[in-house]
Amino acid sequence: MGGTLLHTLIWNNSLEQWLLALAWAGGAWLAGKLLYWVSSSVLRKLAARTETRLDDILIVALRGPVVVLVTVIGFYLAYHQLDIPERLDRWADRIFKVASVLTFTWLVARMLDALVEEYLLPRAKREQTTVIKSQLVPVVRSATKVLVWGMGLILALNNAGYNVGALLAGIGIGGLAMAMAAKDTVANIFGGITVFADKPFQTGDRVRVAGYDGVVQEVGIRSTRIRTLDGPIVVVPNFKFTDSVLENVTNEPARRIRHELGLVYQTSPEKMEEALALLHKLVDDHQDVLEQDRVVSFHAFKDYSLSILFAYHIRKSADIMHTQSMVHLELLRRFHAAGLEFAYPTAVELQGDYKP
Repeated sequence: MGGTLLHTLIWNNSLEQWLLALAWAGGAWLAGKLLYWVSSSVLRKLAARTETRLDDILIVALRGPVVVLVTVIGFYLAYHQLDIPERLDRWADRIFKVASVLTFTWLVARMLDALVEEYLLPRAKREQTTVIKSQLVPVVRSATKVLVWGMGLILALNNAGYNVGALLAGIGIGGLAMAMAAKDTVANIFGGITVFADKPFQTGDRVRVAGYDGVVQEVGIRSTRIRTLDGPIVVVPNFKFTDSVLENVTNEPARRIRHELGLVYQTSPEKMEEALALLHKLVDDHQDVLEQDRVVSFHAFKDYSLSILFAYHIRKSADIMHTQSMVHLELLRRFHAAGLEFAYPTAVELQGDYKP
């Protein structure tokens, strides 16, 4: 009697087949629940005893996808206990394959996100600026998810029987048009990544780039804000930092100031020697703010003057603008006291062509 009951057909399958399928499905569901409990209780406690945080993050991140994957496999095995019509069987097989691929994609995406959280976030927290944490890390996490899920969807569509090659060709044409329209945005994003990776400057540094000279206020993933010396804030696209020469004024070892001082032709050789000596002494008297290196040379006979090349270096620790003003004023006082006269093109004025 029992054997006859087990062989009773229900929708072309015996009761025994239905019970086996139900057992596989129920067992998979229970296995998923048990696995979730084990990962939440036992494995998390074991991981908490280790020094690294990676195992803790992986357990939390992967328990959901792993439970779903185990459940899907169990339901797939349960389904194969039954005799299903061929047409319905093809669709069911595709559904299970797509579900498996998407679940595995979810697992990979969670694992990569856990790696980013473990290795990239701590580095961002150690940075002096929060820009990497607030902008670069979200971009990296989003880009990783888009890439993984994109590949997963392509595999899922391929398993579902769609012509992925033709689909990608159509997407490629549209993607090419979008890439042409968004090329500047992409260039700015890659420029921002280059700034974060190479660190040619940081917030608070004074830089010169693309004709602008100022202090960096904020570094973004697409653009950088610089407060110019004149006061206004300019927004510089980040691709400028990859195709332009960048000068980090803050990181220079010393600021070099170069002048050509012109004295009148009536200056005697003795006075010229005195002028050179005064410039040397000027640098020597201010070694607290000036470097020892200097250039003092009577280097040219110009049209209207005897030219002296004077170059000196302001120490990195000194106030550049204040030191420069101090040196120039001191130079002017010493030359005036010595009776040294600066030249100007008086010959032009005497010819009557000078117009104020």
